Amino acid sequence: MASADERLVEERLEQLLSENDPRGDTARFLGARFDLGLAWVWFPQGLGGLGVDPRLQLKVDDRLDAAGAPDPRRVNLLGVGMGAPVLLAHGTPEQQHRWLRPLFIGEEIWCQLFSEPGAGSDLASLSTRAVRDGDEWVISGQKVWTSLAHVSQRGMLPTRSDPSLPKHKGMTYFVLDMQSPGIEVRPLRQMTGGAEFTEVYFDGVRIPDADRVGDVGDGWRVALATLMNERVLLGGDVVARGGGPIGAAVEAWHKYGHRDAALRDRLMKLWVGAEAARLTNLRAAMMARRGTPGPEGSTLKVAFASLNQHVSELTVELMGAQGMGFDDYAMVMTDHVTDPADPRKAFIRYRGNSIEGGTSEILKNILGERVLGLPGEPRVDKDLPWSQVPRS
Repeated sequence: MASADERLVEERLEQLLSENDPRGDTARFLGARFDLGLAWVWFPQGLGGLGVDPRLQLKVDDRLDAAGAPDPRRVNLLGVGMGAPVLLAHGTPEQQHRWLRPLFIGEEIWCQLFSEPGAGSDLASLSTRAVRDGDEWVISGQKVWTSLAHVSQRGMLPTRSDPSLPKHKGMTYFVLDMQSPGIEVRPLRQMTGGAEFTEVYFDGVRIPDADRVGDVGDGWRVALATLMNERVLLGGDVVARGGGPIGAAVEAWHKYGHRDAALRDRLMKLWVGAEAARLTNLRAAMMARRGTPGPEGSTLKVAFASLNQHVSELTVELMGAQGMGFDDYAMVMTDHVTDPADPRKAFIRYRGNSIEGGTSEILKNILGERVLGLPGEPRVDKDLPWSQVPRS
């Protein structure tokens, strides 16, 4: 017998699909979905949720996918996958009501302003300054490798607010209006030709204190929550069994008429790895919905980076000479983050999977320390004031 929560979700789904065309206007449909509490069912009522068991979100997603409804992650990947859970955990009620609905319907695209030229893998060493000026903060500095900053309305921004404290303690986190005066966005062209990444410069940008997320000096904790959600996100979408990159490999196997037993063995080992990763990602997604994700996101991210690279290598190998035929490296400023449809372009793009969202080396350190309980790497600068730490 269905529980009361299950019946409530079913009723809301019926209402959503009977009153709205899932293949019609995307923003209108997603707005109706949010208002009916089906955006994130475990969120509180009024914030896109119903306050029910997060496992019921799978029922919502499966039903809406089958109906051909728009996927909000395709509309605003970083906002839905990272911004929303961070706002739920650390945002004020006013911030949640102000930002969650526009974020979910794609009215406000979000980006992540984390990496800097001198603070990539070691985010806590960032130097972008935030200086308080009454009810505002003045931001100066530079970020790099920011996805979709050129089309974003909001940016998740950790800053250095007190350089006299150790690097993990002197940070403050904001949600930035990307149309603010003093912001310059420049494209970064990748070896695929695409330019989804950018570098962003801040020259005296003013942010209201009302847009600060978390307490002053508590930016590392909020940034860490963002990173943990990012690693679950980058660990791979919960695609259908046999879908995604491994699906392209299987398609190439059949299309090019392969019968070689050794190649089939490689393909099947990768298929098993993809399925194990998919199931692990389902569990990690459920855990993430119950609060701040743990180190399992790092496990997934390392696994998917390696898996995507090996699968794409096999795919272009199965394509034979056709696998070398990609010749379109034109620079394109993309307005969304998706995996390349062309397997040859995917082969090039997946080289970056082991760098973005935390390098595989850093994530292995996290797994060693936080999961296996191994001694941490020596850190001579952990307790030094940030202003005294040598930097190149």
